[in-house]
Amino acid sequence: MLSVYRVPEEWASRMSEYQYYEFQAIDRPLDQAAQEALRSISSRARITATSFINHYEWGDLKGDPRKFMERWFDLHLYLANWGTRRLMIKVPKRFVNQAELKPFLREIDWAEVWISDDNLIVDIQRHEEGGYDEWDEDGSGRLAALAPLRTDILSGDFRLFYLLWLTAVQDELISDDDVEPLPGIAPLTGPLDGFAEFFCIDSDLVQAAAESGADDPGISEGNLRKALAAIPEREKIELLLRIVDGDSYVGAELRSRLRKKSPVPRGHRTAGTLRMRAQEIRNARERADAERREKEARHRAAEAEKARRERLKALKQRGDGVWREIEQGIERRNPAGYDLAIGLLSDLRALAVEEGSQGDFNGRVGAIRARHEKKGRFIERLDKLE
Repeated sequence: MLSVYRVPEEWASRMSEYQYYEFQAIDRPLDQAAQEALRSISSRARITATSFINHYEWGDLKGDPRKFMERWFDLHLYLANWGTRRLMIKVPKRFVNQAELKPFLREIDWAEVWISDDNLIVDIQRHEEGGYDEWDEDGSGRLAALAPLRTDILSGDFRLFYLLWLTAVQDELISDDDVEPLPGIAPLTGPLDGFAEFFCIDSDLVQAAAESGADDPGISEGNLRKALAAIPEREKIELLLRIVDGDSYVGAELRSRLRKKSPVPRGHRTAGTLRMRAQEIRNARERADAERREKEARHRAAEAEKARRERLKALKQRGDGVWREIEQGIERRNPAGYDLAIGLLSDLRALAVEEGSQGDFNGRVGAIRARHEKKGRFIERLDKLE
């Protein structure tokens, strides 16, 4: 059973800073009566025949998202800038046997599955500490990117639920000896990756899980043709009639049927194996990042040295004109002028060291100090240079 999230007291005074709600109707567009009912709940929301979208900076939705899902919608996404994120998916219950979800959800209390009439609703809600401080986004486009996960569930693809199990592995709720409920999640699709990112699942752990996956006969065109050929003629006609009538479930139903005929085997890796592999991936990534930063630092240093050499070469060619420029900078009697003078003196000192003429340089600097000893700000800079 899902534990209803309560905002921590330290966020209570900020809890209306930003909240984003989006609902989508996939199977049945909203009729005029439904849209009017939703408009009576919110005068600001953007309401269409297929969606309800609103965000709140001061206030909240005057309605229960669970009821919205039961009555009108198939998908819901919510996020708030104090770290709460939520995704709900509704599918016809005939496509999912709840008992098959138990291995995925056994140790999880942030996901709930319940039956509403002829539908099954999955409600996933997580809170990540520090969300408010790191906030730099809104919810626009998020639900559209995750919507294909519903089609996956309809087709019998339960890798979404594997990712839920993986959050329990991440949270140390699964023992090292427990075996994964599927043989991995490869290939990692965009929607699955987006789900993992949305719910802040460790990317290294996700990558470890995605190194393995079951061969999926349901997506093979050859297997699909064989399955269609094996369907009795009368049933084929019924399927075609459903397609003509606009039944959007036929494709998913056929793919689900294929999966059930060739059940996906249970995985062989343990949670401990996945944790160790994730650590190896993390270590390799950190080493690669360190090597990249070191390479970039060397490149910057080489570029800086090249620029310094060119600057000193140009300085040497300018001769005594540089000393006049230093005097002009000092006489400006402002920070910019002093900084210009000190910068030129710094380069002249480096040039003097290279040419072995430090004595002449020190003598000229001493004369400058004497001439401008009453310019305190300049003398402070000169002291730091020397």
